[in-house]
Amino acid sequence: MTNAPEPTTSLTSAATVPWWWQLLDADGRVVAPADGRQEFPTRSDAESWVGEFWADLADEGVRAVTLFEGDREVYGPMSLEA
Repeated sequence: MTNAPEPTTSLTSAATVPWWWQLLDADGRVVAPADGRQEFPTRSDAESWVGEFWADLADEGVRAVTLFEGDREVYGPMSLEA
């Protein structure tokens, strides 16, 4: 009997695609965050983040956001106006 390595075909080793928000100003132009694009491992994490920080983003001139999964647009633009 030999000690053969376990197969490496597991779902957990698959590369994950980041979720991220595109930030837009009042004219619909993309606003680049000073600290770079914030990425999230899940849609839920991304939506929780924008739910927590939408007022701060609005104070910084962001008027709408669009959610992306990698390069795929999921929804938006969504207004940050109350």
